[in-house]
Amino acid sequence: IEVQATPINPSDLGLLLGPGDINTLKVEDSKITMDVPAAIMGAIQPRLNIPMPVGNEGSGVVIEAGANAQELLGKVVSVVGGGMYSQYRCLPAASCMVMNEGTEPRDCASSFVNPLTALGMVETMKMEGHTALVHTAAASNLGQMLVKICVDDGVQLVNIVRKQEHVDLLKSIGAQFVCNSSDDDFMEQLTAAIIETKATLAFDATGGGELAGKILTCMEVAARKNATEYSPYGSTQHKQVYIYGALNQSGITLPNNRTFGMYWGIGGFLLTPFLGKVGFEKVGELQARVANEIKTTFASTYTREVSLEGALTLEALMVYAKQATGEKVLINPNG
Repeated sequence: IEVQATPINPSDLGLLLGPGDINTLKVEDSKITMDVPAAIMGAIQPRLNIPMPVGNEGSGVVIEAGANAQELLGKVVSVVGGGMYSQYRCLPAASCMVMNEGTEPRDCASSFVNPLTALGMVETMKMEGHTALVHTAAASNLGQMLVKICVDDGVQLVNIVRKQEHVDLLKSIGAQFVCNSSDDDFMEQLTAAIIETKATLAFDATGGGELAGKILTCMEVAARKNATEYSPYGSTQHKQVYIYGALNQSGITLPNNRTFGMYWGIGGFLLTPFLGKVGFEKVGELQARVANEIKTTFASTYTREVSLEGALTLEALMVYAKQATGEKVLINPNG
């Protein structure tokens, strides 16, 4: 595959930048360096001096194929295979998602991680017996996909953002419930939205700070609204938050006064185990939907395109390392 487009996702940054402190990025002797906190060095010792090719996903054109895959020659394909930050990749034909005619590599560079994660959230909701969702950092590319999925599938979704422009953006694509965490009445907004939607499952991209605890608190207030008797253990409604990102590098802070009762959970959500859980047939269904809706529901927007060399300049690193909402970088290795 001649790789023509590969995105820089947060999951790629975890490998590319590791546990380094991005606030210390600098050029030193023609090399870009940053400090690694001493407290974490022990945990990452096994990673030292091990080559780890970066780039989870990407797309391009098949230029050579084995005897049993000749029908792929000249096709635009999207793949998830690691090491996509390279000009060429040799991968099993089974790992290729063949795109429809008229689809350009740029259109389908982000066909796996974000689309399947967004679809995975809705599938997880169904599998675990929930009926509505809460999503944080909701104006991201993934967040916009989730809004469109929920509109199409009739799923109620509570979106959390921190800027008014993001509120306006999500409402313009069909979002009904958007709460601004920067507003003084954020907790009231969130509680009202959860009461109306009865959302008991959240996916949190921030991964740190107080937001997960605030969501659980609002869910508990909503669950207790129609309670007929008091219980010191809180409601019997299970409330779940899954962490799937790390935009906030601080630890998760929960209230110590049991504002959300005793029946709750916080865990991690990872795409690969989810795909293994639902099985090959279901994954095929999800991928077919992505391919058919890659220019609509699952369209991604990029704020800049860089070459492989350009991706490793200090200027570019400073931009994408911040993981700011709306700032998404695309690498064209053959550009």
